[in-house]
Amino acid sequence: MSDFFRLHATCSQTGARAGVLYTPHGSVDTPVFMPVGTQATVKAVTPEDLRSLGAGMLLANTYHLYLRPGVDVINRLGGLHTFMAWQGPILTDSGGFQVFSLAHLRRVNDDGVLFRSHIDGSEHFLSPELAIEAQEALGADIIMALDECPPYVEDNRVIGEAMERTHVWAERSRAKHRREAQALFGIVQGGTFADLRYESAERVAALDFDGYALGGLSLGEPKETTSAIVEATVPLLPADRPRYLMGVGSPEDLVEGVARGIDMFDSALPTRLARNGALFTRRKRVNILNSRFREGKGPIEDGCDCYTCSNFSLAYLNHLFRCQELLAYNLATIHNLRFITRLMSEMRAAIQEGAFPAFRDSFLRGYQPTDEVVRAEQKRRWLKSRRDADTGRAAD
Repeated sequence: MSDFFRLHATCSQTGARAGVLYTPHGSVDTPVFMPVGTQATVKAVTPEDLRSLGAGMLLANTYHLYLRPGVDVINRLGGLHTFMAWQGPILTDSGGFQVFSLAHLRRVNDDGVLFRSHIDGSEHFLSPELAIEAQEALGADIIMALDECPPYVEDNRVIGEAMERTHVWAERSRAKHRREAQALFGIVQGGTFADLRYESAERVAALDFDGYALGGLSLGEPKETTSAIVEATVPLLPADRPRYLMGVGSPEDLVEGVARGIDMFDSALPTRLARNGALFTRRKRVNILNSRFREGKGPIEDGCDCYTCSNFSLAYLNHLFRCQELLAYNLATIHNLRFITRLMSEMRAAIQEGAFPAFRDSFLRGYQPTDEVVRAEQKRRWLKSRRDADTGRAAD
């Protein structure tokens, strides 16, 4: 049994679980959503904002921090927690997502990845061992093994080669890891191929990591495919270790992920939507720039306890966005993140009370997801914007 993770309740009708992660910087109730702070900051909000809205753990990115300001700089200044003034738990990604998003700026071989910096064009080599060294120096509470995250393609050979390399890198990451207080997660790959996912889960689980992530999903495949792969893979992973579904953050997907036994999630979706004026409600996303909100007297959502809904009207937010005032991004981000943290807390309570199936049915019955075609196009544009940003042609 892991000292890092304890299960407190499970749902007998679904795979939903409630537990606790124990880290050097505090405990975290699961299921948990981690706001993304790629460059040691969650865009548009302060650490105090994050604490007040109930964020339990943040995610930062090793590749970006390695390039700027540099791992050594952060280490000399007291480590990542001190550097970003966040004393709660932090998870760092290894740079595996950049293997996908920077495909045009990198070369992969069995030794590791050679990146060409999107900042100045300089070349940097990242191996599984160097990724572990960097994350240990940053001082994150949870670190990730380096993996090769392939694109969404229906090519068994391409996905299989990336999966095999991920397994070799997982072994090397495991051998390099030294800091016992720092939990190390392995990553299951295999694309949308059930047989490859089965093989990957079996091989990565055999390495006895502190937790296990499902990578290579939410990259453009249909939602039904994502759910099917998660449902087939989760039972293959150790029940006493946390399970982390990478890159998932829409409300309906969080509910469905929890129902399938996922404990941890991360995504830039809630903060990215907020900066574009798309706000979560229990019924659906709303566009605050819509003219019907010009004279809206109420909050974004009745009953929401976030700072934004407690103090500001729809009309004021509509005004801020139309004027492109910077406060708009702060207030919208606070609301979207509070919506997600409340949703996670409600699911945890429902699991503990034996009422999760009813909660799930009620939420999904009342919530209108974004149209699948629209969602796919939004995802395509976002991935393109990430690639453009990483080559310096657009803002992150």
